[in-house]
Amino acid sequence: MLETSRIRAGVWEGVIAASEAPSLEVVHLGEVVPGLEIGPVEGGKWRVSLPIPAALLSEGVQSFILRAPGGAEVGSFAIICGQVLESDLRAEIDLLRAELDLLKRAFRQHCAASGM
Repeated sequence: MLETSRIRAGVWEGVIAASEAPSLEVVHLGEVVPGLEIGPVEGGKWRVSLPIPAALLSEGVQSFILRAPGGAEVGSFAIICGQVLESDLRAEIDLLRAELDLLKRAFRQHCAASGM
């Protein structure tokens, strides 16, 4: 099971707890991504790293699945790029603001009704 995950300097890194070196692959859009490296870390853990090929980055959400050769998903990560992100974030922030305003009104009505 994937314990931690991050992307730094174009390389995805994760840590997996396993008694022996796991046999894993990373899949993007149904294709295995080459370059996955697995190395030991202290305490029965393994560092897994993958340089993310620039050719796989494009507008929208790109999902990468870490899986065992039998197909069992061990973990995943996603990269979001482009203008789509900007409009999606604005819409999400607008929705959160509307929900917060609704909660504030309901709380104020509750306080007024209960005499607080």
